[in-house]
Amino acid sequence: MFGTFERAVAGRYLRARRGERFVSVIAAFSLIGIALGVATLIIVMSVMGGFKVDLLNRILGFNGHLGVYGAGAPLVQYEQDATKIAAIPGVVTATPVVDGQALLTDDRGVAVGGIVRGISQSGLRGLHAISHHIVAGSLDAFQGNDAIAVGIGLARRFGASIGSDVTLVSPQGAATAFGTVPRVRAYKIVAIFEVGMNEYDSNYVFLPMQAAQIFFQKPDQATQIEVRVADPDNVAAIAADVRKALGDQPVVIYDWQQNNNSFFAAVKVEQNVMFLILTLIILVAAFNVISSLIMMVKDKTRDIAVLRTLGAPRGAILRIFLMCGASVGVTGTVVGTVLGVVFCLNIQTIQGWVETITGTRVFNPEVYYLTHLPARLDWHEVTQVIVMALGLSLLATLYPSWRAARTDPVVALRNE
Repeated sequence: MFGTFERAVAGRYLRARRGERFVSVIAAFSLIGIALGVATLIIVMSVMGGFKVDLLNRILGFNGHLGVYGAGAPLVQYEQDATKIAAIPGVVTATPVVDGQALLTDDRGVAVGGIVRGISQSGLRGLHAISHHIVAGSLDAFQGNDAIAVGIGLARRFGASIGSDVTLVSPQGAATAFGTVPRVRAYKIVAIFEVGMNEYDSNYVFLPMQAAQIFFQKPDQATQIEVRVADPDNVAAIAADVRKALGDQPVVIYDWQQNNNSFFAAVKVEQNVMFLILTLIILVAAFNVISSLIMMVKDKTRDIAVLRTLGAPRGAILRIFLMCGASVGVTGTVVGTVLGVVFCLNIQTIQGWVETITGTRVFNPEVYYLTHLPARLDWHEVTQVIVMALGLSLLATLYPSWRAARTDPVVALRNE
């Protein structure tokens, strides 16, 4: 497409000579602008993609993919129902759970509202988001009527450790002649977990199944059956199989897509908006390419006229200036891609350096839910960014190159 003559002339024009430094400086700024735009776009899209995936994994790892609830009443035959659900192809686990809200207090009077979840010891071991992230204590002691497992955020707030007491107060107390008396029960901390998501680490506690049934006055009952499947994207088909397996029982089934649809839809909208906003950086750099090429064409008018007089066709002149502009766009895109990919691959190290230098936390888990800055390189998105940057750079070169090719050598030499 580009001949030796055209490449030689384009290379000569790109090497600034004395008196032509200004055009070269503009081209350099255009290159830097494209590189920064591409790098920023790759980094931001990777971080937002990593945030979405990491958050999704933590939510699903903690809550399961399906929830089977009793329609207007707790589940009574939950053991039999869990056995039926576990036998369905594609189901990994089916765990009965007792859920409820309570006020959590310590000996100092510090109080916080939380979610109390009753689950069997084997069920909690199968919940890898908890069992694989125990930072103190052991699940071996998670049994009996006075054991409790709490998140590290709650333990820090109470200043509690293994063996400390946590008191649960339920607003749904027993009715007496003097009114409703709240149920109050103290439990001993046997395990402290760290999921890595502040909402779960600070607001959720676990009780053994029988202890939770006693506290919430639901003997031989379960609030829901948490189901985990092998393929979360196929959860709708599994839900249909679960309903068939349970027959005519009055149950309500919710999957993770229904429970978190609005949240992840908002994240997707943010990704699209950030992509459009950061594309403007590359667009501005592309306008700089246009201005630098127009100035180059103006500066090289006499050279163009001489080349046309010597027999160079208009197509050759067009390709020469296309190469001049495209080289800036291609080089800037390559440099920006390398910078963005290297930054994403080392983002945890860079975050550590920034926090060490500034002495502050870059990523506050109380605001952003997660305890670290995630980054997930999606090569499909990286390819989209590269193609978009190259496309904008090429479009930016078309008009100045066309103007150069339309130069009349007679008029140009007469004006000189």
